[in-house]
Amino acid sequence: MFGRLGAPEIILILVVIVLLFGAKKLPDIARSLGKSARILKSEAKAMKEEDHTSAPASGSNEEPPAQRTIQAAPGDVTSSRPVNEPTDTTKR
Repeated sequence: MFGRLGAPEIILILVVIVLLFGAKKLPDIARSLGKSARILKSEAKAMKEEDHTSAPASGSNEEPPAQRTIQAAPGDVTSSRPVNEPTDTTKR
């Protein structure tokens, strides 16, 4: 349906993006996307590690899961912070 994207099409797409968002907002948008990608990657890695380390429950001595911490990336200005996961999503 759509052919391959060549150089003129890519340039046109970039020009449209610059016109829509403005040159001043593009670095902020790119920075936000990078942070989101890092958080998504770290969460996916944590979920994989959690799946591999969890053993089948063999008794009634279940411990509550340890509180997870999101680590800040090397360039981030925010520090790492604990993740507060809701136990009941029906409360308002």
